[in-house]
Amino acid sequence: MRRLFDINSKFMRGLIHIADCICLSVLWLVFSIPIVTMGAASAALYAAVYKYIRRDEGYLWRTFWEAFKEDLRRSTLAWLPALALLVLLVVDALVFRSMYLQGKLIGNLYWVILILICVAVTWTAWLAAYCARFNGSVKDVLRFSALLMAAHPIKSLWVFLPILAGAALILIAPVLLLIAPAAACWIGSVTMEKVFLLHMRPEDLEKETGGGDDPDNSETEGS
Repeated sequence: MRRLFDINSKFMRGLIHIADCICLSVLWLVFSIPIVTMGAASAALYAAVYKYIRRDEGYLWRTFWEAFKEDLRRSTLAWLPALALLVLLVVDALVFRSMYLQGKLIGNLYWVILILICVAVTWTAWLAAYCARFNGSVKDVLRFSALLMAAHPIKSLWVFLPILAGAALILIAPVLLLIAPAAACWIGSVTMEKVFLLHMRPEDLEKETGGGDDPDNSETEGS
């Protein structure tokens, strides 16, 4: 029993990670309230998950806040086109759903729009991760995040599925909103970091993987 509650036991580390996910999810929710800052909040969430939870670097609040503050402008400018696309697709989905329920043939486009929404949501996940991990202009963020998603469709599916599962669980039990964002980000980051490794420059890859044999420590910090 004493080993179970030892601070270094798997049980206690699991509880600590759950608490960390709750704290980060709450921070993400609070900083996303204005909607226009959701992109910066998502990038900060990814940075905190990657650095603090996965690599055990820094402090939770400081890591999140510094990532949010330092990349606010770029992340917001990159997020706004994605937000506009999502709003447009959701409006289209509502319109075509109404037509579908009325039995109109064109209403079948509703299912196409739903697929496009899933693609757009996946793109926003790549966009936030790219902002958190790499430098570059807003144009670079928009372009390379889309290229990474298109170049790795199967892996992008594994990025989307945790988001879908999190959304479904929230609908079933809304209280899970307090942990699902960070948990989905954490699971998705495992796949995205593997993709980032494939596209790192050799010198950056060597610098990032020279810290040890820990899988988390073998992943990139950015270029």
